[in-house]
Amino acid sequence: MMQFLHSYWAYLVLVVLVLATFNALIKFFSDKEFDAKDFRISLFALITMHIQLLLGIILYFTKGYFDENGMGEIMKSDSLRKLAVEHPATMIIAVALVTIGYSKHKKKLVSKPKFKMLAIFYSIALALVLYMIPWNLWF
Repeated sequence: MMQFLHSYWAYLVLVVLVLATFNALIKFFSDKEFDAKDFRISLFALITMHIQLLLGIILYFTKGYFDENGMGEIMKSDSLRKLAVEHPATMIIAVALVTIGYSKHKKKLVSKPKFKMLAIFYSIALALVLYMIPWNLWF
């Protein structure tokens, strides 16, 4: 059940993060004003990422990677290392980047710096998420 939720919620996270990132990039380069819709899009990206993080943490501790294998065995196997170490660490960094970008954008008073903060942090987070998605398990 938890694997199912984590896997399918990831589609929503990816769509919303892509939408929020491109919204920030497009409006930053076109000098648009920051409005309530932009605030909601960036907030929804933050919320979906945090829910995905919680689902991932629950899945991580219930999956039992370390029950069957020691850390030495996990680090020797490329696929196990990616699932048990690299994926969680990178995704935590991506969630932290989204959180930092969202927090920094709220402190800015005018639109261009708001979009700049969102565009920078959300773009880096999106790149990390796209890099670390286990594509072979998705399709």
